[in-house]
Amino acid sequence: QVQVTEFGGGSVQAGGSLKLSCTSRTLTFRAWPMGWFRQAPGKEREVVSCIDGDSEYRYYENSVKGRFTISRDNAKNTIDLQLASLKPEDTAMYYCATISSMSADFCQLETENGHWGQGTQVTVFA
Repeated sequence: QVQVTEFGGGSVQAGGSLKLSCTSRTLTFRAWPMGWFRQAPGKEREVVSCIDGDSEYRYYENSVKGRFTISRDNAKNTIDLQLASLKPEDTAMYYCATISSMSADFCQLETENGHWGQGTQVTVFA
């Protein structure tokens, strides 16, 4: 069974920062483009950032450009998402996931045979 683990979430004041991380003991990330998506209660899932296997391309959803930074370390099998200048509207559960296709301009989750974990909660208060 594939297991992905996200951690690093928390509660912060608007303007603050958090670093989310993702790892797996069963999935080798270097074989996949990887990304982060988020989902808030009552809202649709939203892909926020993706990175290809060689860290050559990065995608950012418009609302997080300039604030979030995605990175990966294939040797450590980790995917990180640095969140800065956080806003209350960033509040959501954040998930690390495998990606089916991406470029610098779009990113699509691997939904049919994709893998993601239980998520890590980010709460931003005003």
